[in-house]
Amino acid sequence: MSKKILVAYFSASGVTKKAASLLAKAANADLFEIQPKEPYTSADLDWTNKRSRSTIEMNDPSSRPAIGNCVEGMEDYDTVFLGFPVWWYTAPTIIKTFLESYDFTGKQIVLFATSGGSGLGKTEIALKPCAPNAVWKGGKLLNGATESSLKSWVESLKE
Repeated sequence: MSKKILVAYFSASGVTKKAASLLAKAANADLFEIQPKEPYTSADLDWTNKRSRSTIEMNDPSSRPAIGNCVEGMEDYDTVFLGFPVWWYTAPTIIKTFLESYDFTGKQIVLFATSGGSGLGKTEIALKPCAPNAVWKGGKLLNGATESSLKSWVESLKE
């Protein structure tokens, strides 16, 4: 692994934010929250409603929700831990927006996620086309992670 590390994450309810904060501390990394230009309301996140914003976005492969902020100095980072809640067995479409917003050529991308019941599945395969020149390092669910378990995980990635 490299010297300059970023933990970038999208969190709809705060669960992924907690995991990202712990990971940033464990990895001695900078922390960046991916904020949608139009914040999600609880109605937007109602996955049981076929007309909710999140359902519509997840059912449209071309959906790219706008991001309201940007990473300063992205070119300085060698490794980016990229986190999100699992939606419909994959990453929310705003993660594709993030990946397509920067040049990840030669950068390591390590996925992490939180989930109420599913794993990462084929998320990496779905995201790779958005940053094809990155070095993908797999990923991990961080449900219930502790700072010490995250330190061990970060260390294992250096090998």
